[in-house]
Amino acid sequence: MKKFVLLFLGLGTITMASFGQQKKIVADKIVGIVGDKIILQSDIHNAIADMSRQGATVPENAECSVMEQALVSKVLMLQAQKDSLPVTDEEVEAELDQRVRYFISQYGTQEALESVAGKTIYQIKDDARESVKESKLAQAMQRKIVDNIKITPTEVKTYFDRYPKDSLPFFESEVELGQIVVYPKASHDLEKYVMDELANYKKQIEAGLISFEQAAKKYSEDPGSKDRGGQYQINRNEKQWDPTFMAAAFRLKEGQISNVIKTKFGYHIIQMVQKNGDDAVIRHILRIPPITDVELNASISKLDSVRAKLIAGTIDFNNAAGKYSDDEQAKYAGPYIISGDGDAYNRIDELDKGIVAMLDKIKVGEYSQPTVFTDERGKKGVRILYLKSKSEPHRLNLKDDYNRISQSALEEKKYQALDKWLKANIPSYYIMIDAETGNCPQLKKFTDAEKATASK
Repeated sequence: MKKFVLLFLGLGTITMASFGQQKKIVADKIVGIVGDKIILQSDIHNAIADMSRQGATVPENAECSVMEQALVSKVLMLQAQKDSLPVTDEEVEAELDQRVRYFISQYGTQEALESVAGKTIYQIKDDARESVKESKLAQAMQRKIVDNIKITPTEVKTYFDRYPKDSLPFFESEVELGQIVVYPKASHDLEKYVMDELANYKKQIEAGLISFEQAAKKYSEDPGSKDRGGQYQINRNEKQWDPTFMAAAFRLKEGQISNVIKTKFGYHIIQMVQKNGDDAVIRHILRIPPITDVELNASISKLDSVRAKLIAGTIDFNNAAGKYSDDEQAKYAGPYIISGDGDAYNRIDELDKGIVAMLDKIKVGEYSQPTVFTDERGKKGVRILYLKSKSEPHRLNLKDDYNRISQSALEEKKYQALDKWLKANIPSYYIMIDAETGNCPQLKKFTDAEKATASK
């Protein structure tokens, strides 16, 4: 299973090397050819260096694994071209933009990224465009091969029965947990007070009494940008930003400061630092109107009523969350808290301490009392929790872990289907592998194909 995951993730990875990392770790030489596509030794070494930089565990046979991924990717990409699988220019540009924004976030600013790469953003994207398109084609072919593969309960049991019974993994207690969140609205007087303060900051900045950066460090309530003087690198097409915030920001000219604007996060003033098409560098100051006990008590009362309806059975939890919760996830992805693994099963040690304290007071199937909390943005809210399920600490078993086991079994089945497809299709491609690199055991199917090609 792990091999399958590594292989499939590798096909779609775009590394810093793809974006113009100027230092080659070794002198370039061609270590592989598939059809008319080449694989460079420096690409292999740079990919491994990126794994290390990103904190991933680098296996002892990393060169062999990365070389295998590169060869598979080339074969899939060429087959996708043969099959005329669609990959649009828009998809490629969206991937380029996403990865550039990721690396900007890693290095702090666009200027820092360009300094490290030794190229402008436009040059970085130009250099990476072809490799990104190849990657997207390989992913499309990969999906064509494996996406329709299903798993049956019998196959899941057979897969589980192969586990050595004396080495079954141990799992800590996990909970399936939903929440309904209400964010109290500040009083009109306190909202006006905050707006007046922001307007005063703007006057002071425009009068030259203080810089925007200094004011943000002193007054902003945004923990994500306060220490940077309120600075963010943004793109007009990014969905995580509040639409009102983005619209106000992109209406500004360079150096201009907005009037006070209201978003779902609070009140802001924004300064446009630099604008280049859909990309911009901005600074902002966020102020959140304080919530008093009056507003908190009103929200507690509201959730008390919701809880009473849930207990009486006049509304189910999913509908209640959709109707009453101010939590954005509940509106679009459901009310259950998602774990770091992307599912709804959370280990206790993964949860917020405030949630853990509330869990001690409810049993499976029960709803907590409304409780005041402060979220990661510093906003005060009130929430009730629903404990849908809770597993005891246990060894892996079909009863408690069917979904987890079935997913692993499905991944193995997909890997086997891909491996079968490769063995059947690799011989139809011209393949050359450098003699030193070709000693890797997992490359045997490629070296056998190379020998078959040479003997023709």
